[in-house]
Amino acid sequence: MTVAGDITVLLDAARGGDRGALDQVLATLYQELHGMARRQLAGQQHGHTLDATALVHEAYLKLIGRSSGTAQFDDRAHFFAYAASAMRSVIVDYARQRLAQKRGGDLHRVTDLPDDLEGGLRLDEDMLGLDTALTRLTAVDPRLTQVVELRYFAGLSEVEIAALMQRSERSVRRDWQKARMFLLASLQEAPSP
Repeated sequence: MTVAGDITVLLDAARGGDRGALDQVLATLYQELHGMARRQLAGQQHGHTLDATALVHEAYLKLIGRSSGTAQFDDRAHFFAYAASAMRSVIVDYARQRLAQKRGGDLHRVTDLPDDLEGGLRLDEDMLGLDTALTRLTAVDPRLTQVVELRYFAGLSEVEIAALMQRSERSVRRDWQKARMFLLASLQEAPSP
């Protein structure tokens, strides 16, 4: 059986309430999750308490749900979409905490949304602005938000997203462009602090 086939079987078992199966899925995909986290935190200044391992562990806690019981995943794509969303949540919470510690220091209006995240995500007010804009986008088109989460927070390429979502690379690229335009407009409309 292939790794993807094993994961599908394990996800089916997890959906049936087998907590051990979910733990096996997470153990199997840990390296991929850690790679996602490492890419997202690349280029961060030293002194941050959030590193790739901490991000994966915090996302894991969100994946299993602290009080909500076993998380439900239909397939590998659903798992990675949920993992990306969990990473987004952890990163945004971390950015909020850092800004609260700074007591709102040097806030500025976000006017750009990079197409490429080679340097990683900035854990600051830009992240909070992006999170607010993504919440607005979700109300308009949840699929576009999923593409952004998989690209920004999971660090996947358009090719990888297309494979996970079982869509063409071209349609994913169009969704990315639509989402990016929406988010840029939303970020530029945000009131200045």
